[in-house]
This record gives sequence, structure tokens and C-alpha cells, in this order.
Amino acid sequence: MDTKIIQITAGRGPTECCWVVAQVLKRFLEAVKKEQIAYKIIQREKGRENTTLQSVTIQLKGKNLEAFLNEWIGIIQWIGKSKSRVYHKRKNWFIGIYELPKLNKLQIDEKDISYQATRSSGPGGQHVNKVSSAIRAIHKPSKIQVLVMDSRSQHQNKKIAKQRLQEKVGELQLEALKTSVKNQWENHLNIERGNPIQVFKGSDFKKKTIVKTYKKQRNALKNELQNELNN
Repeated sequence: MDTKIIQITAGRGPTECCWVVAQVLKRFLEAVKKEQIAYKIIQREKGRENTTLQSVTIQLKGKNLEAFLNEWIGIIQWIGKSKSRVYHKRKNWFIGIYELPKLNKLQIDEKDISYQATRSSGPGGQHVNKVSSAIRAIHKPSKIQVLVMDSRSQHQNKKIAKQRLQEKVGELQLEALKTSVKNQWENHLNIERGNPIQVFKGSDFKKKTIVKTYKKQRNALKNELQNELNN
């Protein structure tokens, strides 16, 4: 079972491109469900207007993901009139879909965590019990902290706190990854506008039959992004 994380993005494109991201997301998820690929939307960044998206990040799990994504990763073109600027002359709008390099799950080292016991509080600030069972855990390298009072057991709260720190540090790691590749991808999007992998037309977002694959170029970009992360 393969796992991949992809992002659909308007880059620095205008509102029209953000509308295209939202429409492509619908078509993409339809294709994902048809292929029985499991998916989870990790993050959505809303556009400036309703029903638009600046970007969306999706985790995919399934078989033959590479073959499926060959028809999606690259530049997506929409040919149509602007819905937000009726008299705008431009009719070609471009967005990008790219794969985030695989993340190695960052394991938190116990020595990097500082634990502080505190009393659990109930409604109105009343102490639930006299025992300091709540745990505040701080990941010293990232300064991320969590407060856990799920259980009356200090040991159990400590265990939960470490798990939640792991999740939050993972989210921070994903954000750092997305930031590190953003400018490179936007430059790629600007360069490759003449070579869309898929083309949609009109207000009904009808797909044109021409589908191109640029596996070689895609792999080159992927390697470039991975090298940037390793430096």
C-alpha cells in the first residue's frame, strides 16, 4: 500500500485560479474514489472569495498511486471567462498539482521533552482533585507545548502528552516542507504553463480529452525538491 502527499495550488495566481483549484479538487476526488484510493485532506487554505481555495493538501493511500498520479501531477489549465471579473479578457488560467517529497516521521527524543505536573481544573476553575495529575509537556527544540488532563492518572496523561507533541511536531515539519518547496514549484508553474497535463473548459468545467504525461520532467522537479530539503 503506497502513501503519497500531494498539493493542489493556485501559487500566486488571482481569484480565478483559486476557483480552478476548488473545481479541480472536486474532479480529483471523484477520480480518487473511482480508483478506490483512500484519501485524507490534511489542510485547506481558503481563497479570497467564497467557494475558492488557495491550496489544498491531500494524503493518498492505495495501490498503483504512481500510475494514477501520472495523469494529474503537473500544470492544470482551465479555458474560460472569469467568474469574478466579467469583462476580463484573459481566458487561460493555470494551477499546479505536485507531490510533496516523502516525510520521514520525526521521532521525538525523550530528553528533548520537559514535563510539568499541575492540578487539573474543573468548571469555574475548581480543582478536580488535590493530586497534580495534569501534565504540561514542552518540546524544547521547537517550543511546542501541550496540556493534558484527560485522565486522573499522571502516567497516562504523560503518555498522551507525548503522542500529542509528536502530532504537533509532525504538523510543523509538514509546514516547513511545504514552505521550502513553494517558491521552486511556483517558478516551475510559470515556466511550464504551455505544457498542461490536463485541460478543462467552460463554466461546467468539462475535461478535454488530451492528457499529457511529463514523468521525466516531474521526476527531475521531485529530485530537485528533495535535494533542497537535504541541503
